[in-house]
Amino acid sequence: MNEPSPIANCNFCGKPATEVTGLLTGNGAAICNDCVTRYQATLAQLPRVPAPRPREQFVVPRPAEIKQHLDLYCVGQEQAKKTLAVAVHNHYKRVQQILQHPEGDDVQIEKSNILMTGPTGSGKTLLARTLAKVLDVPFAMVDVTMLAEEMGGQVDAEMILLRLLQNADYQPEAARHGIVYIDEIDKIAHQMAGSDITGNRYGKRLQQTLLKIIEGTVCRITVQDEERFPKPQVIRLDTSEILFICGGAFVGLEKIIQRRLGRSTLAHTQKNAIAARDEILLRVEPEDLLQFGLIPEFVGRLPVIATLLPLDENQLVAALTEPKNALVKQYVKLLAMEGVELEFTPDALRELASQALLKETGARALRGLVERIMLDVMYEAPESTNPVHVKITRPVVEGKIKPVVQHHYWGGTS
Repeated sequence: MNEPSPIANCNFCGKPATEVTGLLTGNGAAICNDCVTRYQATLAQLPRVPAPRPREQFVVPRPAEIKQHLDLYCVGQEQAKKTLAVAVHNHYKRVQQILQHPEGDDVQIEKSNILMTGPTGSGKTLLARTLAKVLDVPFAMVDVTMLAEEMGGQVDAEMILLRLLQNADYQPEAARHGIVYIDEIDKIAHQMAGSDITGNRYGKRLQQTLLKIIEGTVCRITVQDEERFPKPQVIRLDTSEILFICGGAFVGLEKIIQRRLGRSTLAHTQKNAIAARDEILLRVEPEDLLQFGLIPEFVGRLPVIATLLPLDENQLVAALTEPKNALVKQYVKLLAMEGVELEFTPDALRELASQALLKETGARALRGLVERIMLDVMYEAPESTNPVHVKITRPVVEGKIKPVVQHHYWGGTS
């Protein structure tokens, strides 16, 4: 019987055995030491996925600590903050229990996802984002109506989880303990609440699709990121420990609550009417959400309800100056980089809050108002050759005069 002839060339670069230090052979093929060295060098340059943080080191802050952190970024909403702080604390205590007793325990703590109701600009997104920051966990936000429009009326639950996975650096161990905020959830409820049969089916279908991930399941997510993976990767993600927070304005919900409570009219004076409206909103029950248009299965997966109230004028003034990332503080810092001092007078802040109230979009209206006032100042500031002091007064906010600018010269101001 003839013996197989020895392999004389590298199957990768084609170099003969006489030109290399050695050939590694096997299964009828060979690779030379030069190709092995090049492969090792290439492998060292590939981005390495960091190992997930050992979750047994996960520390759950106390509810009071969580609320204190929320107070740094969001004004008002005391009751909602307490509700969120307790719910988040309990959720991650549940996660901690699972990590410490993966084989199971005598008492299984059920998952408590959260529903936030409140008008536009009341702080829903800010609170959800801040909660993730407090817990130091990955965070993803998705507008369910925009996602449905992009996908032709469908919602792919895996697309939502993909965003969380991306923000977790593709680490499923980190992602499975993250927070997902699903905004505009009331819009798909409105679709159901209408009399149109097509709309009813549309809203119900979207809610049922979201149920798959909210109640807890293992999803197979296809990842296509050429910078990280040369080929599409399929990553399995367990959603049973992900905290889902759904938010929406739920316009008209107070009328449903009011009918249930048997109150035909609100108080006569405006002040009492606002207080009565707030009291009614705080008394929301699951049955009100069913009446609004959410399906029973969906409401059942969101047992914690945090109600955010509209911000009043005093709270809008506070929102401009008090939070850690307050809008006025941001502009003061930006102009300080140009050597410009910025000052907002108290009456200017009050006028900004008053104008924001008229727009009925809460704190969200403040940014547009301040940006309009500051446009010329921000445009001219980099051109200034002398230190400048800019004062924003009430007439400036009202559009009657331009911002008051003082140039500082040696020996005084002008």
